[in-house]
Amino acid sequence: MKVVLGVGGGIAAYKAALLLRLFTEAGHEVVPVPTAAALRFVGAPTWEALSGVPVSTDVFDRVDEVNHVHQGQTADLVVVAPATADLLARAAHGHADDLLTTTLLATRAPVLFAPAMHTEMWLNPAVQANVAALRAHGHTVLEPAVGRLTGPDSGPGRLPEPEVIHDAALRLAARAGGGEGPLAGLRVLVSAGGTREPLDPVRFLGNRSSGRQGVAVAAAARDAGAEVVLAAAHLEVAPPAGVELVHAGSAEQLRRACVRAAARADVVVMAAAVADYRPARVAETKMKKTEDGSAPVLELVRNPDILRELVDLRNTARRRQLVVGFAAETGEAGTTPVEFGRQKLARKGCDLLAVNQVGEDLVFGQDTTALTVLSARGGDEQVLEGTKDEVARGLVDRIARELAAVPAG
Repeated sequence: MKVVLGVGGGIAAYKAALLLRLFTEAGHEVVPVPTAAALRFVGAPTWEALSGVPVSTDVFDRVDEVNHVHQGQTADLVVVAPATADLLARAAHGHADDLLTTTLLATRAPVLFAPAMHTEMWLNPAVQANVAALRAHGHTVLEPAVGRLTGPDSGPGRLPEPEVIHDAALRLAARAGGGEGPLAGLRVLVSAGGTREPLDPVRFLGNRSSGRQGVAVAAAARDAGAEVVLAAAHLEVAPPAGVELVHAGSAEQLRRACVRAAARADVVVMAAAVADYRPARVAETKMKKTEDGSAPVLELVRNPDILRELVDLRNTARRRQLVVGFAAETGEAGTTPVEFGRQKLARKGCDLLAVNQVGEDLVFGQDTTALTVLSARGGDEQVLEGTKDEVARGLVDRIARELAAVPAG
């Protein structure tokens, strides 16, 4: 997808550089089109280095390519961030006095504006009228975030975080494309994060899962056109926009949430790190240290096997549903994580199993990962490596292929 990234002349322009990187890391071609004022905040070398394309602001640059029309005609998506009060006004009234405004007039691609300005400016009736006009023209204008602004000021007017803009832009592009994608028309349940099993009102038994991989899978399924339900245990990352979020703290809460959501799902991806055991008893008050220095003895009981239960429910109902499990393995002497994964695939009865080797400095909380995907139908195992977003997209592609390979009925 070709993304034209318009950058207005505000202090929040530095965040647009981070937004550019999100698009390029997701595999999209990005053409930055800053205004002349934006270049006073972030210079052309930064935009060129991050995008790999030359930066232009003037309609008289590259006249032989008719650049002021070409960029708009060839764009699949136009994102303007930050959209200043001045830029919103010029766009709303059809001005064509620089490369960005001419691009906005020439494009038929979906356009998203992410405003950023001081609160008084954002609430000014003239700015609100311009926003209303842009929306009436069919453009998307995000609401600004509320928070710290330039200097000591705080309030509505802050540029939304790059991840929020990125997610909103991808949703807009998917809608404009009719939602077509390898999972278009399907409902996908994804679980993510680590469960927390309470010991008392203060303490819990947990694990090192950050939820990054499950969140990335949910976002990739959304971008592939699916309607996504994210059953979220403890997350250390923000859930993606555009998905239905269901919170679940403990394994039992997650089980109930997944059983409900799976009843309507075409695909189930169990990426959450579910505790195998929980305390047999939960103290009603905070557990105190004993006077004699003795340590408490904790009795644990087994948690429900959510993945196996979902497979059994699918089989009993004879639903055409693809179930994907995750196996976080450390391996042991003489047995590799993948060998443990093959055993788990047979034991759980799921269709695909994504196996990764974990440890204190492996996978949990990291930006990169490696998964080995095993299929109950047999065949060669597939290795996915890269950032967790890249691996998630690879897994979604594999899910789409697996669905196509299984005949209906």
